[in-house]
Amino acid sequence: KHDSIGIDAVAMCVNDILTSGAKPLFFLDYITCGRLNEHILVDVVKGIADGCKMAECSLVGGETAEHPDLTDPDYYDIAGFSVGIVDREKVISGSDIKKGDKIIGLASSGIHSNGFSLVRKLFFGIKGYNINTQLSELNEALGSVLLTPTRIYCKSVLQCIDKGVHIKGIVHITGGGFYDNIPRILPKNAAARIEKKALDIPPIFNIIQHEGKIDEREMFTTFNMGIGMMLILDYNNQDRALNILKDNGESPNIIGEIVDFIDEKIMIV
Repeated sequence: KHDSIGIDAVAMCVNDILTSGAKPLFFLDYITCGRLNEHILVDVVKGIADGCKMAECSLVGGETAEHPDLTDPDYYDIAGFSVGIVDREKVISGSDIKKGDKIIGLASSGIHSNGFSLVRKLFFGIKGYNINTQLSELNEALGSVLLTPTRIYCKSVLQCIDKGVHIKGIVHITGGGFYDNIPRILPKNAAARIEKKALDIPPIFNIIQHEGKIDEREMFTTFNMGIGMMLILDYNNQDRALNILKDNGESPNIIGEIVDFIDEKIMIV
């Protein structure tokens, strides 16, 4: 399956750009391979194009490099970057985040693009599963669940911004999970309190935690736990933001609030 990996490549770039309140303008890719397999690379580029459509940005160029003898014939690697734009005075920096602000969580589509070293070792190394393994907790084969592409949040969040919702901070939950990503946007005197009961954690994360005997903090440090992006805004903006996000196909929920910093920047209770 090669037709969705390009979506992941685009998503990791444009979702990061979005955290500044910027609109992605264009994307360029670089693909290196051991042998140019046209059938596979057409699917790969299709995925990149699909990701750009989702982000409403342009795929303006790219390069493919074939490295025979240096790279395995069936191996390929994708890199890419995106450029976005936002007015300087509208850059979202988190500087005005304060106690009492609410945190809206936007549902992820699954594991997204992080934690796969652990996932591969657990499922295919230790447990001996394969991509066709059917687990009772999942509605699809294991491989299909793991390869669900990363959700792109640009259209829905930019709609909020364009309609005048004042968003103080945006967090893209990638590698490092909650504990490493949320503090980046918080002022020194602020901390985030996340309500665990407000999270709709997809079954795949419960399976990973149970079968891998992984403690809760490590799960929230490695994975998105069902939340791909967080928006921080004041109470007066939350209802309007929730309605706009829902109208644009998101599954948003109030998952926490900003509190005074005492001992930890992140509290999951």
